[in-house]
Amino acid sequence: MSKSRLLRNLNLCLALGLALLVQTAAAAEPAPGARRHAAAGRAALKPAPAPHKAVSRRSGAGKAARVVRKVAVVPARPSVGQLSGLHATEDDLALKSGVALVVDEATDEVLFSKNPNAVLPIASITKLMTALVVTEAGLPLDEMLAVTQDDIDATAGNRSRLVPGTQLTRGEMLHLALMSSENRAAHVLGRSFPGGLARFVEAMNAKAQMLGMNDTRYVEPTGLSSDNRSSARDLARLVRVASAQPLIRAYSTSQDAVVPVGRRQVQFRNTNGLVRNPEWDILVQKTGYISAAGRCLVMQAQLAGRQFIMVLLDSAGKYSRIADAERLRRWLAAQHLLPVGLSAGSTRQPG
Repeated sequence: MSKSRLLRNLNLCLALGLALLVQTAAAAEPAPGARRHAAAGRAALKPAPAPHKAVSRRSGAGKAARVVRKVAVVPARPSVGQLSGLHATEDDLALKSGVALVVDEATDEVLFSKNPNAVLPIASITKLMTALVVTEAGLPLDEMLAVTQDDIDATAGNRSRLVPGTQLTRGEMLHLALMSSENRAAHVLGRSFPGGLARFVEAMNAKAQMLGMNDTRYVEPTGLSSDNRSSARDLARLVRVASAQPLIRAYSTSQDAVVPVGRRQVQFRNTNGLVRNPEWDILVQKTGYISAAGRCLVMQAQLAGRQFIMVLLDSAGKYSRIADAERLRRWLAAQHLLPVGLSAGSTRQPG
């Protein structure tokens, strides 16, 4: 074979090889349209992601609905006075309290009355008798008393800032019981009485009988028990006698006090906002509340140079006893020039 022929054959092989290489590359690389179709195919083959977020939202909504159903508002338990129908009694001032009594202290004349003989739970009005027994016993007011587990157990379910081990004087415990209606303080006072708690309760009931409070019964010194019961007429007697004790007058009407609780100085305030109202001149007062008793309030107040005793029991609504006291004060202010022996039936609305 000549040299030129050999060279032609070699060039032909190279051309054929190059053509084959280009064809193979073209077959391996799909067209743009093919690429799109292939990508769509791969996407179609992928499993769809689980809609976990949407399920979570629906599940959360279901849980929220269940929670709403669980926390539906539960009506408050009716008080003894409400169950007894006392709130159906009408009066000229449209009071929200099931029981009301206003007495002129100088003459003992009843100026206003509404169910005055009804015997009801009195809640923390109890503490007025607790204070009277303590002060009349002449126990040392500077004696240190400690809050124990017994006091915690006896007032279970009731909030208090007097933690176990808190040490205060008897005078400080008395102050907090009257001013802030501190249940643990009141229990400490009864428990530390000579002879213990049982003897203290006996002294409370004996004092009530001595005062002619024949509708009254005590079973413990705080008022947390609905078995502590009395009538408006009996409580008016109690307010009158308690007002003769300067310590009860001072402690029950002070606006606030700071006492040491552990390493902290803790401020306590009066549960009766009327003591901070300049339109009132309150000489003795005590508030009370448990569900069986409703909102309660007793006071000795001075108006236009005359002293009145007010008793409000089984008031419906958080602020209704205060509103009722204001209605009575305005009525007394409007009526103070009239004869003292005015009865509830002849009342008229204040202007």
